[in-house]
Amino acid sequence: MTTREPDNGGAAAAAGAGDPITQEHKLRDDRARRRRERRDSRAANPDGLRVGFDTRASGDARGIGRYVRSLLTALRATAGDGDEIVEGHRPRNVDLYHSPWIDGAALRSAVPQVVTLHDLVPLKRRAEYLRTGVRFRLRYAAVGRAQRVIVPTWAVAEDAVEHLGIPEDRVIVISEAPVAAMHARPAAEVAAVRQRYHLPAQDYLLWVGGLEHPDPRKRVAALADAPRDLPLVLVGRTQPWSQELGERDGITVTGHVTDDELAALYTGARALVFPSDDEGFGLPTVEALACGTPVVACDVPALREVLGDRATFVDCRDLAGLLSAGVAATRPAPPPPDFTWEDAARATWAVYREAARARV
Repeated sequence: MTTREPDNGGAAAAAGAGDPITQEHKLRDDRARRRRERRDSRAANPDGLRVGFDTRASGDARGIGRYVRSLLTALRATAGDGDEIVEGHRPRNVDLYHSPWIDGAALRSAVPQVVTLHDLVPLKRRAEYLRTGVRFRLRYAAVGRAQRVIVPTWAVAEDAVEHLGIPEDRVIVISEAPVAAMHARPAAEVAAVRQRYHLPAQDYLLWVGGLEHPDPRKRVAALADAPRDLPLVLVGRTQPWSQELGERDGITVTGHVTDDELAALYTGARALVFPSDDEGFGLPTVEALACGTPVVACDVPALREVLGDRATFVDCRDLAGLLSAGVAATRPAPPPPDFTWEDAARATWAVYREAARARV
């Protein structure tokens, strides 16, 4: 039998680990260490930027969440020596603050501010949108005060200049891109996702977007009502109003899906049909092209700008024609525009450096 001497040092350490005073000292030391590291990094890289980045929208299932997640990852991958991204919406101890959505725009910011403005549809069509009260007007006012405003297309840039009066030199166009997961999937994956979501055996038309709140410009309900010759699959996080669409003949509502599942759904579709009569960019359209899926869209400025001759365009008033064009679509689809999230991040870092030197 072996007898061990009591390990008093370990017991003391264990006791100290739970001591509030000891814990407070440890936290204070950690904060001091991080401050020293930042100071040393600044001294070694005086041109480095410490950027506050609002990540609250990262959980959004719509395109805005995709934008925040994709850009954040790419910003970190392309950061220069001494550059740092700090997550948070209350900018402290940073050189600059970036709100990648209008809800995070600060009316008063102690540091230069960059705001990403995805579109101005609620401002352009106030009668159809509820978000036109005082709070939302203050958000637009905050955008107007930002040192730089990033937009995804020239169409949105023109709207920002016209409707918000922002000088053209403060509005910067930076495109968006499909994520790496968006590529054509093998037949086995397509078959598995068909079975998982009880999709029809024949070809189907696909729509992708947010289904939590009715959005007048997306026209999903009108698309569901339009006559068609193929089943329609609607993909996106749902609420009861949109779940009811799945009770109609020939319509399947999948709810939220993973990126891998979405890529398989794109791959298996005859075409992506996109009935929006106004858009800021239309991210599902470039995702579909990345998966080899033809795109049929309503002819609106932003989509025409992004897609060019890569898509079939139909008059906004002709949803039946949109669905017919989807049925007639053939593969292979042309590839998406040659632009990546890393390209977007590098352009965004350049905007940060401009904004850090600017004052409105």
